[in-house]
Amino acid sequence: MSATIEGPDGLARCRWSASAPEFRAYHDTEWGFPVGDDRHLFEFICLESFQSGLSWRTILAKRENFRAAFRNFDFDQIARFAPRDVERLLKNEGIVRHRGKIEAVINNARRLRELVKREGSFAAFVWRYETDTKRHAAGTTASTSAESLALSKELRRHGWTFVGPATIHAFRQATGLINDHVEGCAIRSKAERARRGFRPPR
Repeated sequence: MSATIEGPDGLARCRWSASAPEFRAYHDTEWGFPVGDDRHLFEFICLESFQSGLSWRTILAKRENFRAAFRNFDFDQIARFAPRDVERLLKNEGIVRHRGKIEAVINNARRLRELVKREGSFAAFVWRYETDTKRHAAGTTASTSAESLALSKELRRHGWTFVGPATIHAFRQATGLINDHVEGCAIRSKAERARRGFRPPR
């Protein structure tokens, strides 16, 4: 089976992009493109944590609900959430109502504030774990990598939760730290050009 599939516009894309109607726009405009904004990076790592054990389609469908529930992923605001906020969120039918994952978002927001004070920015920290395209086989089916393992280990060392290697690998794929569009995908070269032109904060 080919790793690509032809879309209605005649362009070849990663086969997974045809798995659900909403996937194509996400695949074409977000997945694999570099992200340098701390809030946006935090959104992705939280969404990937919520996705654990579920389908990405479920998370993508609830994305706006997550944004509303978690103050647009403003980690300074989330870090001030109290136990009553956890109980409020557990009653929110628009998100994934999993106590451990909700508490992880709050905990990780607090850990992120510490990281920003220490490192300057979340982007500066995570982009140290970028994968060089020249050393990476396009569209690998691996669920983790050496860089994902290292980043996961470092985050957990600093008290982050729900950031296992598979979750971090998916986060890195989504935010352009690795370009996993398959060879032959029309978007792969666009994502790679964006990565080459991207200058992460230092």
